[in-house]
Amino acid sequence: MITGLLLIPLLGALTAWFIPSDRGRPWALPVTGAIHLALTVEATLSPTAAPAGMWLHLDAIGKLVLLSVSLLFFASGLYAVGYLAYRRERPNRILCAMLLVCLSAMTLVAFAHHLGLLWVAIETTTLTMTPLLYFNRNARSIEATWKYMLICSVGIALALLGLLFLAYSTVVARIEPTLLLEPLVANARLLSPAWLKAAFVFLLVGYGTKMGLTPLHTWKPDAYGEAPGLVGGLLAGGLVTCSFVGLLRVYQVCVAASGTTFHRDALVLMGLLSMATAAIFMARQADFKRMLAYSSVEHVGILAVALGLGKGALAGALLHLVNNSLTKGVLFLAAANIHRSYNSKRCEQVRGALRRLPWSGGLFLAGFFAVTGSPPFGLFVSEFSIISSAMTQGGEWIGGLILFFLAAIFLGMARTVLPVVMGESSRIEHTGYRDRFLTVVPPLILMGVVLMLGLWIPAPLSRLITEGAALLGGNVP
Repeated sequence: MITGLLLIPLLGALTAWFIPSDRGRPWALPVTGAIHLALTVEATLSPTAAPAGMWLHLDAIGKLVLLSVSLLFFASGLYAVGYLAYRRERPNRILCAMLLVCLSAMTLVAFAHHLGLLWVAIETTTLTMTPLLYFNRNARSIEATWKYMLICSVGIALALLGLLFLAYSTVVARIEPTLLLEPLVANARLLSPAWLKAAFVFLLVGYGTKMGLTPLHTWKPDAYGEAPGLVGGLLAGGLVTCSFVGLLRVYQVCVAASGTTFHRDALVLMGLLSMATAAIFMARQADFKRMLAYSSVEHVGILAVALGLGKGALAGALLHLVNNSLTKGVLFLAAANIHRSYNSKRCEQVRGALRRLPWSGGLFLAGFFAVTGSPPFGLFVSEFSIISSAMTQGGEWIGGLILFFLAAIFLGMARTVLPVVMGESSRIEHTGYRDRFLTVVPPLILMGVVLMLGLWIPAPLSRLITEGAALLGGNVP
């Protein structure tokens, strides 16, 4: 099962590379994605076996990550067929191959229980996405590509230094040096507190850069604004998820050490700062794709705060991770359709999308309500769980700040989204692009899942969330 999930995307990438036709090559994405999703569902429903010090193992956290990433990729791959049919002026060999290699790397993130191997997998996602940001081949996209590559590479290098500190903490403790997760958690109380704290700082900064936590988010607005919609969706919903897994794994070690609240305080502080930044920059945003970048900054902030709160908020954090991943897919794919139709991302030039593109405009509007935590969508459930946990765990001021930032973000985002979707049509000359089956069905599928998670959480998914929270210390009274 592990071998199949890792190798099938690589075989799909090899196949895509050697398909001679730009028109037929994109079909490798949804076909490979469908096989990967089927294997993922089977792996998710299978009982979790004891890891016994294995480098590759799929626990409850890995299953949640793998399920959300696989579903998002399948929808994005299906969308790519319709999108690339419209963008025939661009060769797509590199795009298709690198997307599939990235799927393999994201799968490895879900399986990796060796923190060094996990670092390699996260760095691979960075490298495979870099050429895709330059798909449009203009000055703005090359600038976004360099920002993304340089800033994220520096961040991931700092994370590597954090791993070295973590390994050295085992040397100071005079136990067998290792970066395997289970031995680290089992011996966490023996680890040097000073070196463990230093390791967490560097890992938080490193993986926080890849996630886009403030003040490490500066690459996001350019990258999300200039990347094709399907690439932006995978950046916001896939790569952010994988980077958060890196934090979750080191968090497990810190919780098991239980010698300090330093890691919790740092996560809460950076999370609230990210939400505040998103609230400020969301207001009067002139580019609706850059607006989605600040929405991503907001939600990684929510994830960081929930992780810092611990206990009851951890289940909410894992549910939020899944909801955020799928909702970002809806927003980016719908935004890409609107961008293609108007040939502009500027809010003053894009008006009345609901009349010109009824399906895409409607999905963008629904995605706005979902991503801002409005009922009955899944993000409302996860955000309510996190806020209520903060209130009941003595963090009333944290819950109050979250509510304040959420309200400010809702108002700021509404000032951008509502005119774009429902405003009077602008006089700018538009393209002939209209809603098409293959560019509407994928975000519609994701939107249906997000709506379902707001009304009903399937028992297997609920069980995985409970088990994942227990791994993070959520069962601690």
